[in-house]
Amino acid sequence: MSTRTKGPLNSPTRTTATTLVLATAGALLGGTAATASAATTCASPVFKRQFFANTTFKGTPKKTDCDSAISESWSGAPASGLPKDHFGVRWSMTRDFGSGGPFALAASGLDGIRVYVDGVRKVSLWKNTTKTVTRTVNVTVPKGKHTLRIDYANFTGAAKVKFTYTPRTSASVDKVRPLAPTGVSAVYQPDGEGTNTLVTWAANKEMDLAGYRLYRRLEGSGSWTQVASAAAGTRRAWDETPPTGQSYYYEVRAYDKAGNRSAGSEDQLVVSQDMTAPAAPVLTATAVEASNNLSWSAPVDAVSYRVFRKEASDTAYTKLADTTATGYTDTSAAYGHAYDYKVSALDAAKNARSSNVVRSTRTILPPQNVTATVPSYGAVFTWTEAAGGDTADYDVYRSTTTPVELSYDNLTDCRSRKKSTDAAGGTVRSCVDYDGDQGTTYHYVMIRQNTAGRWSTGSADMTVTRPGDEIAPPPVTNLTAEPLEYGFRLDWDDSTAADLKEYEVWEYFSCCTPDYLGTVPAGTSEFVVGPEAADGESHMYVVIPEDIYGNYPDFTGAYWDGAVSRVTATELDLRPATVPEDTAPCSLSAYTTLGDEGGMYIDCADSVATEAAGINVYRWDPATGTYAKVTDPPLAPTATHYTDTTVPHGTTVYYLLSVVAPDGSETFSNVDASVSLPSGA
Repeated sequence: MSTRTKGPLNSPTRTTATTLVLATAGALLGGTAATASAATTCASPVFKRQFFANTTFKGTPKKTDCDSAISESWSGAPASGLPKDHFGVRWSMTRDFGSGGPFALAASGLDGIRVYVDGVRKVSLWKNTTKTVTRTVNVTVPKGKHTLRIDYANFTGAAKVKFTYTPRTSASVDKVRPLAPTGVSAVYQPDGEGTNTLVTWAANKEMDLAGYRLYRRLEGSGSWTQVASAAAGTRRAWDETPPTGQSYYYEVRAYDKAGNRSAGSEDQLVVSQDMTAPAAPVLTATAVEASNNLSWSAPVDAVSYRVFRKEASDTAYTKLADTTATGYTDTSAAYGHAYDYKVSALDAAKNARSSNVVRSTRTILPPQNVTATVPSYGAVFTWTEAAGGDTADYDVYRSTTTPVELSYDNLTDCRSRKKSTDAAGGTVRSCVDYDGDQGTTYHYVMIRQNTAGRWSTGSADMTVTRPGDEIAPPPVTNLTAEPLEYGFRLDWDDSTAADLKEYEVWEYFSCCTPDYLGTVPAGTSEFVVGPEAADGESHMYVVIPEDIYGNYPDFTGAYWDGAVSRVTATELDLRPATVPEDTAPCSLSAYTTLGDEGGMYIDCADSVATEAAGINVYRWDPATGTYAKVTDPPLAPTATHYTDTTVPHGTTVYYLLSVVAPDGSETFSNVDASVSLPSGA
């Protein structure tokens, strides 16, 4: 069994541990664990790890995988095929150290540890020891790519090994400058209101990198000015380039934690633009039924225009369009709403100047003859089409106060929309608001949109009161759970709520979201949970009453920590008193049956079909405290399933298998349960 000291479940180390457990399990069942491929590759800076069944690292590794960090503690063999003592583990990795510099190599553990850099031994702790040994060595790593190799030998007893390599960042020790950044690019991005330059670069390889600094100088000048900085993990920076129309150079410099600075990167040239805006256009607006129509004058140096709009009551404008024309038709304006418009004129350099502000409003006839009814399920609205019947869509707004504000917060989802024709041939429309609280008075207003996309003002205010109430039934009382041989029987007192609709039954878990088990109608106060194996486990159940208006007792969160009824009960324990050792090369999976038979699936190693004499099925007999054989003669050694036609009903039974050898001896499998409901259930 391997005891690991690091790594989340999805780390390379954790994955290795999981693979090891599966391989070990396969060996115990008579299978052969697959060895790791010698072709395993690990992306730098992840180590390639090899396990050897010796301390001299001879022969083919028993396992090869990847390890993101070296920090191990094993109490036995760390991988299938290794002895618990006298095994070796080798880590190796080649990475780019950038400009290099001073590093500290720290190794510790029990027994032998050796550390190599480019094949040269730097640390040697090679002896059988019962106490942790530690060694830290300071080395200077040249720039570029280098190979680390760590050999570990376990001679006897517990196995522990840890290795780290970290840059030494003291200014008195580290005098090595980082490499100059490469891959530098500068993109100038004027937008008509400002001039910005985005500078990007490739990441430096230094492990002790602290960050980057961005510098700018005017073309023809030798003086650099720092304009931005970036953290070590960032490879981009912005600068607000002076809008002078002149040319500027940018370069990036790296610096490390010891304060060493690199040389400048390759210079990048950008040419700025001037920011002189054109003259302001003169804007006029005309409101028609289909749109608000805008037109404006054209300044001599303007090449395009940007149209903005806001509702009269708002403070911020929204861009509607970019155009080269001197007019714009706004068909998206809501009818009955006053809008303010302005237009910006842009020159070729994207400099902009805004026009004067104008206001315009458009209207259309709202829905006519609106009526409302309030059945138990919601509020139903019916209205007649306006003359000329051209409605494409409509919205319904709801509020507890009047007048109703036509705002997003008051917009309701009026569903089940229908269109019909009345006796006079007129178009009639209807929809249903299923939401809102029962017993509450609401005010409604409707607006409509015609096929040209025009929205009307609001209809007349309608006032309706929803029937019913928002009062939940009280929690059920005297909730009990009677353990059965196949589950539980839940029982409770009938609810006193006159408008009760049903009860919902859930199983509660302290760790997780509850499981829905079923619903019983009002007038029923009993529910059977099952089939459920009687193996002595405890369960908690919750019963929630709900009325015809959808009300139920309040609770908070997903775990019902509020005022609801719950009961905790422990299952009967019908498990066998004795369980033979699971040594057979077969396993069984019993399944729950709702009929008159018990069943199981049989899964055996391939060797059983050719080497065994047969397979017996045993069923635990609680009355005698023994396992009773239910197969006579034994099943064929190739059997994959079995049906027990003699299984008792309304109880939990436990089965096990035996593999019969040619000499008549038996080895036994795991034990598994099958549950059956009473006959006729």
